[in-house]
Amino acid sequence: MLSPFRPALVLFGALTFICGVLYPLAVTGIGQIAFPAQVAGSIILRAGQPVGSDLIGQSFSSPKYFWGRPSATSPMPNNGAGSTGSNLGPNNPAQIDAVKGRADALRAADPGNTEPIPVDLVTASASGLDPDISMAGALYQVRRIASARKMPAQQVRSLIENHQQRQYFGFFGEPSVNVLALNLALDAKTAHTR
Repeated sequence: MLSPFRPALVLFGALTFICGVLYPLAVTGIGQIAFPAQVAGSIILRAGQPVGSDLIGQSFSSPKYFWGRPSATSPMPNNGAGSTGSNLGPNNPAQIDAVKGRADALRAADPGNTEPIPVDLVTASASGLDPDISMAGALYQVRRIASARKMPAQQVRSLIENHQQRQYFGFFGEPSVNVLALNLALDAKTAHTR
């Protein structure tokens, strides 16, 4: 009775061992050797203490900081356990209201700024966790941050340029900046000038 099932059971056991034990150990080992920072979560440290990840956005609301993309995750913004987009189409009334509200908040935070608001500052990314903003999104915020920190706008622009992440392979995507890294650089710059 067992003879017809024996090859299936042996194959099941062998594949379970290969796919469930050997393969995960091999991939983890290669990752630890070739990409140790990424395997550890791309953690950003300040004074030896973790302050966030290079891969997950954080919410900043103070006018002294760059603000990242809005997050659609719940129950709180930039929740890594709830990575998702809002799935609202551009004509959905809830999406239109959300974008208008975000645009109004940006204008209220910097009433003298008459530049067009970059789309990434008012729309959530597909993952809801985007840690980067476009160069236009960063440059749009220069005036507010320079005013709040009482520093020259050119100094803020220089920080943006210094933290610019180029396109992948020179042509994929668009240049961007990591919001957390940029805000940490702002804090470090302000600390040096005090």
